[in-house]
Amino acid sequence: MSQPLAERLRPKTLDDYIGQKHLVGEHAVLRRMIESGRIPSFILWGPPGVGKTTLAKIIANKLETPFYTLSAISSGVKDVRDVIDKAKGNPLFNKTNSPILFIDEIHRFSKSQQDSLLSAVETGTVTLIGATTENPSFEVIRPLLSRCQVYVLKSLDKEDLLTLLHKAVAEDIILKEKKIEIKETDAFIKYSGGDARKLLNILDLVVSAEEDNDTIVITDQKVVDRLQENPAAYDKGGEMHYDIISAFIKSIRGSDPDAAVYWLARMVEGGEDPEFIARRLLISAAEDIGLANPNAMLIANACFDALKKIGWPEGRIILAEATIYLACSPKSNSAYMAIDSAISTVQETGNLPVPLHLRNAPTKLMKDLAYGKNYKYAHSYEGNFVKQDYLPDELLKHRFWEGQHNPAENKHVERMKQLWGDRYK
Repeated sequence: MSQPLAERLRPKTLDDYIGQKHLVGEHAVLRRMIESGRIPSFILWGPPGVGKTTLAKIIANKLETPFYTLSAISSGVKDVRDVIDKAKGNPLFNKTNSPILFIDEIHRFSKSQQDSLLSAVETGTVTLIGATTENPSFEVIRPLLSRCQVYVLKSLDKEDLLTLLHKAVAEDIILKEKKIEIKETDAFIKYSGGDARKLLNILDLVVSAEEDNDTIVITDQKVVDRLQENPAAYDKGGEMHYDIISAFIKSIRGSDPDAAVYWLARMVEGGEDPEFIARRLLISAAEDIGLANPNAMLIANACFDALKKIGWPEGRIILAEATIYLACSPKSNSAYMAIDSAISTVQETGNLPVPLHLRNAPTKLMKDLAYGKNYKYAHSYEGNFVKQDYLPDELLKHRFWEGQHNPAENKHVERMKQLWGDRYK
């Protein structure tokens, strides 16, 4: 049985690699790194079919270093440790480059699985190359992420896809023996959605349907007919998956319940994972609605819990109710902005000391050092409030939370003004 077309055409060198010019084009960061002969651990983040696995294999071939691969879907902690042991026993260990450990879908690794990688990455036992379709900031543990640079891969553009299409017809060992004429390409571009693997699979499918013909003429209509597409066509693993969830969240953020329900329907019809939708509703409730309507978080969380209890297809109604509620709610991103502002300040100012009066004093020595001294217990004062400083001295004039203009937050802002005066103007 012959290999799939996508596998037969998998590039073996950077010069054959199509797309990602911002990373592997002339003088680009990854190309310079590879050509230098030394690479650190890194994570490739991008949608399916854009060359993450291919790039990892090209790097291993170029550096002539042992290449181990694991899939996060099927591998456990034991598999990780086995590979690390093999890497330690490899005769090339401690040479110029460590063996490469490529982990596909690394975002699916549990915390314990990711923890098992830390020491090997830190000591250089292996050079880790991870591939993920999910934002590594949310899915990869911080200690591992801090040891890896993240490079973002993009969907292939039209020019890349057409280059790949014509390369397949002209150079593939099987297709080049056939008389293939591609008269139209719009359907290829549309249905591949920036995914190289999908493009080649479509080409293979269309060609195989006419392999008895002396000349194979490919038109948009033939592609559509072969794929048996319909208006609800949707691929939850491809680029459209990202576009539709983006449109869904932006419709909620934009307070358009009709549009939000439409994009929800597209996902329901496309077979999207209901819990994936519910998780995004929770994020939207916190990020886009926030303090303007704190009940939105409760509704979104109740939706997630009810969905698990009720199941499908009735769960679509629960998702719809939560979607409409969130879309109709007043909007505020003040909590989102506040935490990002605070994190930015922490990154700039480092570990500022906790003021002495706020420190914990469980021992006599700490009390003798004035830990906790002069702390004022708020409940001992009228209205359960007393003015005192809670920030490090260097940040006393900093503001992180800026209340936005909506009925719920206006009340919070007014209360802060009454308590703190000029600080919350």
